[in-house]
Formats: sequence, C-alpha cells, structure tokens
Amino acid sequence: MAEAQPQPQALPQKAFPVSWDQFHRDARALAWRLAAAGPFTAIVAITRGGLVPAAIVARELNVRLIETVCVESYHDYTKQGELRLIKTVADSIIKLGGKGVLIVDDLVDTGKTAKVVRELLPGAHFATVYAKPMGRPMVDTFITEVSQDTWIYFPWDTGLAFQPPIREGGA
Repeated sequence: MAEAQPQPQALPQKAFPVSWDQFHRDARALAWRLAAAGPFTAIVAITRGGLVPAAIVARELNVRLIETVCVESYHDYTKQGELRLIKTVADSIIKLGGKGVLIVDDLVDTGKTAKVVRELLPGAHFATVYAKPMGRPMVDTFITEVSQDTWIYFPWDTGLAFQPPIREGGA
C-alpha cells in the first residue's frame, strides 16, 4: 500500500499593521515615483482599497479626473473568493485604452483583480502602495513588497488596541 502524502501546511500569517501616518507617507512616496512616469490625465481607483491612495496621488500629481472600478474579491475580509466586476470604468476613459490613465490600488495580492482591471485598460500605468510576489508582475510601480503570507492591516480596517509582544504570541 502506498504511503499517504503529507498535506501541505498553510503558511502562517504574518501581521503588518499600517498606521494612517505610515500609509500617507507610503502613498506620497508612490506619487513621487509616479511623477516621472506621467503625466496622467485620469486616475482609476480600484474600490475600496484604492480610494485612499488614489485621493493622495491625485492631490500630489494634480489630477482632477478620478474614476472608480468596483471589483469584489474578498467576501469576509480574510478569504478571497470569485471575482465580481460590480462597476466598470466610464466609456470615456475606456476609449483612451489606458493612454494617460493611472490605475491605483492599495495592494496587489494574487494579481487576480489587477488582471481584470488591466484587461479593461491595457495601456494604463498600474500602481499600488504594497505588492506581494504573486501579484507583483501585474503592477508597474509600487512602494513596498511584502511576503505572500503577510496580512496587511490597513488603518481603515483597524482601531487602536493593545498588542502583546511578538515573543508572547503577538503579531
């Protein structure tokens, strides 16, 4: 009788909490990098995570035309499910084919959402504040790469609370 293969163990989740101050600094650093890649005539924010960095980048690059694309993939904040395009981009921006368009999101994780949006705007410049290795090839510009097994706690998803030291089981 053949021996059963051991089941792969799930990677432990590393916690990466990001404060409002840190996120603002990182989004401004993203804008700084993007300044040389432009000019951009429009920004497309991927909702919901891309709304905050898109607002910061739009201010820093003085872009007034802001659009959203609404893609749902996380259904309970921890599990990524089937992607659903809830709202597409305005026809006037799609007609540009991506020329002069900047797509902004907070994070590229597996790259599935990025792939869907890139298909809508193939010539656009895609930027995220954070990138994980699986999704990294889908973006043109990012600020910080984190490991695939890292869960980023964005400031809009958290509140201030005591955290035990790492050695005592804290994140």
